[in-house]
Amino acid sequence: MPRLVECVPNFSEGRSRLVIDAIAQAISSVPSVKLLDVDPGADTNRTVYTFVGEPNAVQDAAVRAAHAASEHIDMRQHQGAHPRIGAMDVCPFVPVAEVTMEECVAMARAVGQRIGDELQVPVYFYEYAASSTARHSLADIRAGEYEGLEHKLRDPAWQPDCGPARFDARFGAAVVGARDFLLAYNVNLNTRDRRLAHEIALTVREAGRAKRDAAGHIVRGPDGQAARVPGRLPRVRAIGWYIEEYRQAQVSINLLDYKTTPLHVVFEVVCEEAAKLGIRVTGSELVGMTPREPLVEAGRYYLRRQGKSTGVAMADVVEMAVRSLGLDQIAPFDASKKIIEAYFEPEAPLLRLTVQRFIDEVASETPAPGGGSVAALAGSLGAALAALVANVTVGRPGFEEASAALSAEAERAQALKARLATLVDEDTRAFSDVVAARRLPKGTPADDSARAAAIESALQRAAAVPRETMRLCVDALRVALAVVEQGNPNAASDAGVAGLMARAGAAAAALNVLINLGSIQDEAFTRACRDEVAEVRAEAARLAEALAQAVDERGVA
Repeated sequence: MPRLVECVPNFSEGRSRLVIDAIAQAISSVPSVKLLDVDPGADTNRTVYTFVGEPNAVQDAAVRAAHAASEHIDMRQHQGAHPRIGAMDVCPFVPVAEVTMEECVAMARAVGQRIGDELQVPVYFYEYAASSTARHSLADIRAGEYEGLEHKLRDPAWQPDCGPARFDARFGAAVVGARDFLLAYNVNLNTRDRRLAHEIALTVREAGRAKRDAAGHIVRGPDGQAARVPGRLPRVRAIGWYIEEYRQAQVSINLLDYKTTPLHVVFEVVCEEAAKLGIRVTGSELVGMTPREPLVEAGRYYLRRQGKSTGVAMADVVEMAVRSLGLDQIAPFDASKKIIEAYFEPEAPLLRLTVQRFIDEVASETPAPGGGSVAALAGSLGAALAALVANVTVGRPGFEEASAALSAEAERAQALKARLATLVDEDTRAFSDVVAARRLPKGTPADDSARAAAIESALQRAAAVPRETMRLCVDALRVALAVVEQGNPNAASDAGVAGLMARAGAAAAALNVLINLGSIQDEAFTRACRDEVAEVRAEAARLAEALAQAVDERGVA
């Protein structure tokens, strides 16, 4: 899975299709960035764009969008219902997959610096990227809005973080930051009574409700502010409403940080509070797109409640979450359209083939798929068998003490299985890149130099793929050894086969590393590869011997 960041910039234009499309085009012009949504509002005169990609690409897209806004939006003409301070009013970066909040902060500050320098406009940082606690809140930075910005810039306390402390009447200012992923999540109730839904919302949301005395009057502190009874769930906002289209009331929730309060915890707590009022939860819905992680955590939570292993295929984990949370009650839940990471999964033409067709492709006269793809497939099958041994053991009488550890090993095996499966196609693509590099034009010094550099890069990639394959195959061997030692002895033969497949994959991948080294010019790279091949071969042999002994001890002749 690539490293993914979401960016959700808001621009102060929601009426002109020309301007809206120009900003969308600027974002889409960056390769590998996917523009997922463009949501204009005429009354607010504001458009929210949602795009996702790898960190560097997302940064470039954000800067290009700021340039487009600078060219097309004149804040002197802007009127709208939504608070705003500039043409690119706010630009948050949100971690989605394999990216930390600290990295998003660095991205926000880098983009803010570029916008300030290139457009010569003031830029402020907010939330996790804020330069001080006084600037954490977007609302505080935006106080006074565009109309008060010129005065605000004269205040030493509100000098911009980047760009000049000068009022740009056309652009205004930009606010750039980093925040957690916000999940818009609604829980469906078997009632049409909005008041009951809101009662549940008051109990579960972090802000809770106003405290009242025995007579029902709001209790106030010395400062005149209402005292509050806090709600049950941190980082949760909620209200109750009635949706005529569904003929149901809902608890409408903004989950500000699903890592602090997981999605399934929200669902279960709403169920608890609904039951106290004699209400049943009938399902729920996720509005917009979601990272895969909260669904995976929910699926694993419900698998554990059933005494099942959590180390099942990712699609099955997600399906468990969908069924348990009732995410398909109102409309079908299409994971390929609702989960952000699904948009970035690489094409896998070989994996999509039937087994028979794949075998035929390997046996054909074309050089790819070849040994590298077969090595990755062998390792993936070995990891799959290791997961099987763990999964048929978890929950069985007599294995209670080992179930948690085996479930963790099954999760590890599933991750290895999935990554090795993607390497089946990656190995063939790497070979194709070598062929393409060798077909580049030659003859002039410039052509010869470019061709040589392309060939060197492609050959290193062709060695790097099986290099990863052999490492992961050794990891699969480790899992096979762990599950045979703790798992059901009736499945010991499967663990043995898992180990044999993983070792074959490691040995085959090592050969594919070595065959590519002869033409690579980088001596440090080739030396590192040869050293690692030697280490992998020795470790694979050690693990295979230990696995064979463990299988024998389990009674497999």
